[in-house]
Amino acid sequence: MRDIGRLWLSVREQPVQTARDLTGRAWRQWRGIIIFFVFVVVPVKSSLADWNWVPTGSMNPTILEGDLIYVDKLAYDLRVPLTMHRLARWSEPQTGDIVICLSPEDGTRLVKRVVGTPGDTLEMRGNVLFLNGRRVSYSEAAAAYRTQLPAPLAARGVLAMEDLAGTVHPVVSVPGVPALRNFGPMTVPDGHYFLMGDNRDLSRDSRFFGLVPRESILGKARAVVLSFDITDKYQPRLRRFFDRLQ
Repeated sequence: MRDIGRLWLSVREQPVQTARDLTGRAWRQWRGIIIFFVFVVVPVKSSLADWNWVPTGSMNPTILEGDLIYVDKLAYDLRVPLTMHRLARWSEPQTGDIVICLSPEDGTRLVKRVVGTPGDTLEMRGNVLFLNGRRVSYSEAAAAYRTQLPAPLAARGVLAMEDLAGTVHPVVSVPGVPALRNFGPMTVPDGHYFLMGDNRDLSRDSRFFGLVPRESILGKARAVVLSFDITDKYQPRLRRFFDRLQ
């Protein structure tokens, strides 16, 4: 009995851990990670460099569904973290650049190609672009681009290489799909850009939501970091790992 009594007294003398004690211990364990994330990761992603998973095929065949792309947020300017305020500006988006922007419709992040810059006159006839009165050059696309496309698009799509002011890149159209294949001519006003997807018949872009203000362009897409085929059990596309975008 005396042993039981001593055990009971020792238990009663043990300090009781309160919720405050547990919270304090958790903070001490995690504060370094939290501080690093808040003061390093968030500002870097907001103003210097970021990465974006691409869930749609509007930029096929250049960017595929399931690509993780590296975004250079210092390509054109420097912003105050978590704001749209520019501290400095040293460059402007150029024709052919792949940019990350905020949609004029609902503010969602989009990845599109710059087709028209301020002062440019644009027109499209039957999916053929005319830039400043001159027909853009098109040539045959390599077969490798088709093999990367999702099966339905690979079977129906018509691919070509488009020379957009010196930036040669693949585009695809899908005959028979209702699409906006004609517009203009129109002139891009100051401070705005005309953006399109490389998947010309399956992209919601400036043909639908209008011109994108310069202030809504967040950075330039530089490369595919990782790639997984979300249409086929997330199989890795090893050939696309660390592939530069153009």
